[in-house]
Order: sequence, then structure tokens, then C-alpha cells
Amino acid sequence: MKPMEIEGAWIDAPRIHLDDRGALHEWFREGEFHAATGRGLRLSQANYSVSRRGTLRGIHFADVPPGQGKYVKCVRGAVLDVVVDIRVGSPGFGRWELVRLDDREHRGVFVSEGLGHGLLALTDDATVIYLCSEGYNPTREHGVHPLDPALGIAWPADVEPLLSPKDVAAPTLAEARERGLLPSYEECVAFYASGPGPR
Repeated sequence: MKPMEIEGAWIDAPRIHLDDRGALHEWFREGEFHAATGRGLRLSQANYSVSRRGTLRGIHFADVPPGQGKYVKCVRGAVLDVVVDIRVGSPGFGRWELVRLDDREHRGVFVSEGLGHGLLALTDDATVIYLCSEGYNPTREHGVHPLDPALGIAWPADVEPLLSPKDVAAPTLAEARERGLLPSYEECVAFYASGPGPR
């Protein structure tokens, strides 16, 4: 696993073993995860989503503590995964980073609690799995509009985005900050330091 430019996010590019029967790779190993991130991953929920081309999910985040860390992988088709630093007080506040996840390179992304996360399906039946550190809690879940012009995420121009009503109604980053919805960088860093280590 290697750190992304946004602090608190990592990308994993596994070694894929190919032979005449097919392919095999290890997509999560706790020891390697801890060595790279300095943290453990508490598994509370696993999600599976299937999206048609153009589906844009996010930008989503949860209140910290406890937030919701996510280890994300595309197992069929391809998506553009985005991580956004929405932590107020962070040196990287407002920065975003796109990563292509697909069923060929089998890369995965870990998104720490307090970071915003979203994805755009590049193919029909794009299938994504998530390992989540906390279960879904609608009273603590929030979003930032993924097409916020001030945020300026460089989504591909040849893909027409399809958003849920909830994401259409999401505030801009500035509005979310004004409403006090965004996590604090200081609280996130303290939470990371107090989180679970390896078993």
C-alpha cells in the first residue's frame, strides 16, 4: 500500500498471480495494512454496489467520531474513485484525488474517517465492494455535492452523471462548512491515533 497525496488515504496495487486456470490475488492483509497506515481496520459492515455507467455516488462522509473508514475495490467493470479532504483545518482542505479502480489492475483504496468519498461508474454493471469500519447510521451521514463548481472535481466530460435525489440536494463544500457539518482535522487526527491496532 502506498499513501495517496491526500493525507489519510492509501492505494493498494496487489500482485496478481496468473496461470492457465485464471488469476488470484490477495486484496487485504491486516499486517500489510497496519505496516502501511499505522492503523488497524475494524470491520463492522461490508457493502456491495452495482451501478450503471454514469452513476455518481457521493461525496459522502460521516461524523467523527466514529466516522466510517472504507476500503474500496471494484470487482467488475471500472469506476473513478474520488477522495476529498473535507476536514476543516487540514493543510489539504478542499483537495481531491481521482483513482481508477477496475477488474484488471484490481487496485483498492482506503479512505480514513473524516475524508469525503465518491465514485463514478465508467461501465455498466460496475460492481464495487466496501469494507467499512462502522455500520451505516443515517443520523450521522452527510454529503457534499459532487458537482460543486468550487470543488472542481475533473469528472470525465464524456460521461453524463446520474445522481440520487439525496446527492442532488447535497450542499456545496462551502455550505456544508457554514452549517457545521464537516469534520475537524484535529479531531480526526486524534481519532486515528486512538483507533484499533493490529490484532
